[in-house]
Amino acid sequence: MILLLALLSVLWGERSLCLEEDGGFTFDGDIRQFAVTSSTLYIATEERLYQLSHDLTLINSLTQRGIIKTGNQQDDVQFYRVSDTADWNGTFSINVLLPFTKNDSLISCGVTDDDCGHCEVLDLKNISNLLYREHIQVGPLKSSRSVSFLVDVKKKTENDTYILTAIQKKGPFEKRCPSDSETINLQDTDNKQDGGIFSLTDGASGTPRIKSKGDVEFVDGFQIKSTIYLFSNVLSAQTNRVRLIWLKGERSKTDTLKSLRGATLSVSDGESSRLVASSVIPGEQPVLWSGVFSVDGGDTNTELMVFDISPDYSRAGDRDPDFYTSVQSEVTPKILKPKAVLFRHSYMTSVLAVRQRGWMVFFIGTGDGQLIKLSVDRNHHAACPTVLYRTSDDRKVIPKLHLDPVDRKHVYVPFRNQMKRVPVSKCSTYTNVQECWSAQDPYCGLCGSKSSCTFEDDCTDSDWLSIPDESQHKMISHKVEKDTNGQFPQCTCILSDHTLPADGLHVTVKFRLGSTQLSEQLRLTNCSDISGPPSSVLCQQCIKAGCGWNINRCSWADQTEINDSVCQNVQSGKNFSIPEISFITPSVVSFYGRNHAVLSGRNLDDVTAVRIQADTDCTPKESPVWDNTGFSLMFHIPTSDIKGVVSVCLLLPDGRCHGKTKITYSSLPSCTNITPSSSWISGKRKITLMGSHLNFVEGVVHSHTMQDVRLPRNISSQYLTYDSPAARSFSSSTLFVKLANQTLACSTKLSYVPDPEFTSFTATRTGEDVHITIKKKADNLEMMIEELSVWGVQDNTKYQCIVEAKETWTNTDFFTCGFKSPSNHEFEELLIKYGDRTVSLGLESQLHKALQILRFMLIPCVIAVLVIIYFWQKRLTVEMNKL
Repeated sequence: MILLLALLSVLWGERSLCLEEDGGFTFDGDIRQFAVTSSTLYIATEERLYQLSHDLTLINSLTQRGIIKTGNQQDDVQFYRVSDTADWNGTFSINVLLPFTKNDSLISCGVTDDDCGHCEVLDLKNISNLLYREHIQVGPLKSSRSVSFLVDVKKKTENDTYILTAIQKKGPFEKRCPSDSETINLQDTDNKQDGGIFSLTDGASGTPRIKSKGDVEFVDGFQIKSTIYLFSNVLSAQTNRVRLIWLKGERSKTDTLKSLRGATLSVSDGESSRLVASSVIPGEQPVLWSGVFSVDGGDTNTELMVFDISPDYSRAGDRDPDFYTSVQSEVTPKILKPKAVLFRHSYMTSVLAVRQRGWMVFFIGTGDGQLIKLSVDRNHHAACPTVLYRTSDDRKVIPKLHLDPVDRKHVYVPFRNQMKRVPVSKCSTYTNVQECWSAQDPYCGLCGSKSSCTFEDDCTDSDWLSIPDESQHKMISHKVEKDTNGQFPQCTCILSDHTLPADGLHVTVKFRLGSTQLSEQLRLTNCSDISGPPSSVLCQQCIKAGCGWNINRCSWADQTEINDSVCQNVQSGKNFSIPEISFITPSVVSFYGRNHAVLSGRNLDDVTAVRIQADTDCTPKESPVWDNTGFSLMFHIPTSDIKGVVSVCLLLPDGRCHGKTKITYSSLPSCTNITPSSSWISGKRKITLMGSHLNFVEGVVHSHTMQDVRLPRNISSQYLTYDSPAARSFSSSTLFVKLANQTLACSTKLSYVPDPEFTSFTATRTGEDVHITIKKKADNLEMMIEELSVWGVQDNTKYQCIVEAKETWTNTDFFTCGFKSPSNHEFEELLIKYGDRTVSLGLESQLHKALQILRFMLIPCVIAVLVIIYFWQKRLTVEMNKL
């Protein structure tokens, strides 16, 4: 049967999903902690604590601002939350957020502005209800690489629940407030013992804790049955080690912590490897776990690996080179090696593993804002990854991802100040049987009654056909029918290849009940219906079915129609020179691709297309070439569903692909500012646009003239310059940037105002130097001296005047320029150019100057005459009164 399934195979492809930015929830600050229960999310930022429903609808929020009050006792300090409008002197920063569901409470612990620990117990259903507060350290005082979670310790008659905190240790740290916390601690969650709800003590046994020998940062922790797992990076100047700790939660705090046993996770470059993110893989024994490792200690080279972390209690407890309860030990820990390296990708920052039927599905967050889904079968063979979500910018996905526990069809994806709820799949985007199955998506299957691709629980009262439990390059279905008409009861198993036409290849297998004897019948109605060139898979399939590759006609045909049924590749009689690639310009583009890229190299004459393929074995993209000179060619870099590095080779007519280089797909450009913010209406003013990834921009357009594409003059990642287009009215225009075949709106606008108005100029001679002062009416253009070009005209000859300074006084701008006069004659005319426009300005005439002087000289005379007239009128009035 396995052989028959192998013969009925065709290659499948890959399809991307849900790449658009969808809705989410934006918070007032950066996310510090978040937790998920069966129906609610709790998110702590610097200044608020949020309670959201599973669909990210706000239920409640609390301010984290309050007043710190000190009582009569030295350690009697309490934090009291106040309203948003009230005065406050402290902030409660949450570093531990734990839903205690069986107690209907939410435990939040952190630090207040006095650098001391503080804890609150809130009502799980309504966080506005405060149940208890205590000024005590639980967990880290600083937001760091620390973990905390609730654990159950089995006792004789019941289980006790404790808070396990594993606190980052990095160099000496001076505590302002006293605390018994060490590297790993167990603290109470009730009042059964002395010392308050969060007591560290263990009755007569004292205060058990685990200490660390050197610097350590914790990545993850969880409990499965009675075993507690802790993952950390142990750091030193010489090497980094990834460590796993097992604790057995039984009898008491002391016994649990003393049950310490450890292992070292060994990866390819163990001395510099660092664990970035972690997720346990659901399932029974063995205990499988997935980890994202930085194999070189940085952020760019990351790998997803799977380990068997089943606990080993055969070794003596409380003996580890890095962790201890009382006495250090130099014992060599157990070494664990990965079962498989599943995925290599740059900037992986978080991972969530789930089980879906026979598949493991990994949701992977990246530092450049992507959520990638990777389906892996039981033999650790990975299907092609798909991008479920990507941001337009480089927003980092922060740990940790959670599956929506209500519908299990969405993943909560946290960013710096946002939470997104992303579907695990969009089965409806697959429009036919081949697309549905070739996607290799264990969430999607063919629903018979709907004849569409759906989730399993969306297909009721009908057969739902999904992909097999193993990763295979074939898509077949089977149906078993019972036949009792013959002498012996028989079953008929019909295997159909749904990627071929309706009357295409299928296999019927008949067997007797209780017998292993099989009879096979193969039928292929039309060999020419088989699509695709020869491959090892198609050859085996079609030769078995009675078809062969017709070399002369380059097609599949029945063996009776051709002399040679041996499957052969199409070969041309021509020997092609092997091409070489020197470089591609540009080699870094946005995920929208780039038009008119240039590839340079050697022996390019026979190249028919450029093939672009991700590092995974997914379907490559091919782009045709033009303007091929043998040393360079042009092509369009296509869009990409994934950010990251892809491989490039050159396709020859015989199907071979040679040459090798890389292209990097990155985020989209963004515009954040523009200077100057206005342009004269005639246009062609030099505008500088600022933002990120602007080197991907191929042109700038404005909303009032979308067909006028302005090419960048100077360009870098953070800025570009271009010439503004002309406008017909005085208004503002929205900016857009073009890249490849897409147009993106900027958040900036450019205002249009009237062209500058120059009124006059004067010339002043000093020796052989001449200085020109140009007057311009003040406006909102804020014109700079670099934007003016000036020439003086004498005897129909132009002489350039270098603009040197600008001053503004009484609503007039004064520009000064200077040059050496070619003769003693005065300039009759001045030419002033700005943008693409040149204006002529005449010299102030001698008559105009004389009148100006006379006007200023006559002012005192006029005043004197008016004074004389005033006194004469006053005297005349007096004389008239005497008469």
